[in-house]
Amino acid sequence: MDFKEIKELIRVFDKSALNKLKVKDGEFEISMQTGFEGGTVVTTAAAPVAAPIAPVAAPVAVASSEAAVSTAVTGDTIDSPMVGTYYASPSPEAPAFVKAGDTVKKGQTLCILEAMKIMNEVEAEFDCKIIDILVKDGDPVEYDMPIFTVEKI
Repeated sequence: MDFKEIKELIRVFDKSALNKLKVKDGEFEISMQTGFEGGTVVTTAAAPVAAPIAPVAAPVAVASSEAAVSTAVTGDTIDSPMVGTYYASPSPEAPAFVKAGDTVKKGQTLCILEAMKIMNEVEAEFDCKIIDILVKDGDPVEYDMPIFTVEKI
């Protein structure tokens, strides 16, 4: 399975009524489980000798931060396209890609989301002004969780 297939599988599982799922494809195996306080835990293994990879996100922290964000957000937002860890800059000593009040153009990099040790740049899908940044550097984010409040230009 490639990364996009895994991401889609997690998204569908989160929206389903299932509480446990295990998929095995050759030596690749992924297990997902819900039914406890928090959210979904995902464990994958590339080969039988490989140790399981840690959960994709901290379920309890994500669930509580997502609930807080979803009640406070009004207006247009730019949402997370995947589950991962939010980074405001390309490295700890570098300046942030954007800050509140910045005007950005379509295609401009807004942040990085790390998922499974892969750094994914999130780009603006339209010209806009950043009103607020809803997550902090290093915070876990869920799929479709608001990251930025924006005003379309």
